[in-house]
Amino acid sequence: MAALTAAGLLAAGCTAGTGDADPAPRDFAQVLREARGQTVNLFMYGGDDGANRYLDEVVAPAARERLDVRINRVPITDTALAVNKVLGEKQAGRGSGGSVDLVWINGENFRTGKQAGLWQCGLVELLPNMRYVDWSEPTVANDFGTPVEGCEVPWSRAQFAFSYDSARVSDPPTSLAGLLDWIRAHPGRFTYPAPPDFTGSVFVRHALYAQAGGVDLIPDDFDQAAYDRLTPPLWRTLRELRPALWRAGATYPANEKELNDLYANGQVDFTMTYGPAQVTSLVERGQFPATTRTLLLDEGTIGNTNYLAVPANAANRSAALALADLMLSPELQYEKARPDGWGQYPAVDLDTLDVEWRDRFAALPTSAQVPSYDQLSRNSQPELRAEWLPPLEEGWRREVLQQ
Repeated sequence: MAALTAAGLLAAGCTAGTGDADPAPRDFAQVLREARGQTVNLFMYGGDDGANRYLDEVVAPAARERLDVRINRVPITDTALAVNKVLGEKQAGRGSGGSVDLVWINGENFRTGKQAGLWQCGLVELLPNMRYVDWSEPTVANDFGTPVEGCEVPWSRAQFAFSYDSARVSDPPTSLAGLLDWIRAHPGRFTYPAPPDFTGSVFVRHALYAQAGGVDLIPDDFDQAAYDRLTPPLWRTLRELRPALWRAGATYPANEKELNDLYANGQVDFTMTYGPAQVTSLVERGQFPATTRTLLLDEGTIGNTNYLAVPANAANRSAALALADLMLSPELQYEKARPDGWGQYPAVDLDTLDVEWRDRFAALPTSAQVPSYDQLSRNSQPELRAEWLPPLEEGWRREVLQQ
C-alpha cells in the first residue's frame, strides 16, 4: 500500500468519526503513551473456544506486559450486536466515550458499519505492523467486496473446508455436487448450521455456486433479477436434501460449535469450518477422532480475511489501536498459527517478514488431518459481495427452514 503523508493520514482519520470525536493521534508514539493503563472492551464472537483461549492465554498477557493494556473480552453470539450498539450510540449523539473499543469483524457487519460511518478509518495506517500486509491481494484489500480503505486491521486469513471421519467415509466426494450425492446416499450422517450463522451461511453459498455453474456466473453487485433467477434451483435442492440430514432436517445446529459436538460424538460424519488449521489441535486434545481428514474439492472452496475494527467513538481508542497492532505482529501471528494453539492462518504476508520469522513459520509442524494452506487455497473461490448475504440468509429461512 502506498505510504500516506502525515497530513493525509490525519485527514483520512477524521472523516469517519462523529462531530465531537476526540482528535486523532499524531503518531504511533502518541498512541502508545495514551494506551497505557487503559482497558480495551473487545467484542468478539464467543462460540469459538480456540479463539477465546488464544485471547485469554496469549494475547492478554502480551498486552499487559508490552503495552500496559488490559483486555475485557466481551463474548457475543452475533457480531451484529456490537455493530448495533455502536450505531445506537452514534444515533444518540455519543461521539466519544463509546462502550465498544475493538470488534472482530468482517463481511456484511463491516459494510453496514462503514456505510454508517462507524469505523475509525485512516488511523489504522499509523500501525507499524501494517507494513506486513499485502494490500495488493484482493481478498485482503476487500472485505466481502467492500474496500477496506484503512478502516480495518487484518487479523487472520480463512479458507473454508469440510472435515470428515475417514474411518466412516471410505470414498470421500471430490466436489460439492458429489458431497450432495453422498448426503442423499447416507441419510442422517450430515447437517450444517442454520443461517445466518456464518458457517451455515457459507455452506449455502457453496451450494449456490454449484447450482449456478460457478461464482463467475453470479453478478458481483447484488441484483434482484439475478437473485430471482439463480435461487429457486438452490432452494429446491436444499429442500429436497433436508430429509437426508441429521434428524431428517427437523432441527439444525445453531453454530459451528454445535456441529463440532455432533461430529465429535459420532452423530454425523462431517463438520465444516472457516479455520481448518485448528482441526489439528482438536484431534490432539481428543475432541475429534484421529481419523479426521480434510475434504479437498476440485473446484476449491471460499476464502476470505477477518479483521479488527475500531469504532470512531471508542472510549479507549489508543489502547484499541495499540492492541490491534500487537495482534498483527509477526510474533502473535505465529502463535496464532501454531497447530497446538488456535491454528489460524496468518494475515501477514510471509514474504515481507525477516528471515528469522519466515523460517519459524516454515518450520510449523505439518498435520495428517489438514493439508497446507497452499493446497487448501488451490482454486480458492471469492466471497460474494456483502449485499448478497442478507437476501440469501432470509431466503433460506423462508424457502427451506419454514417449508
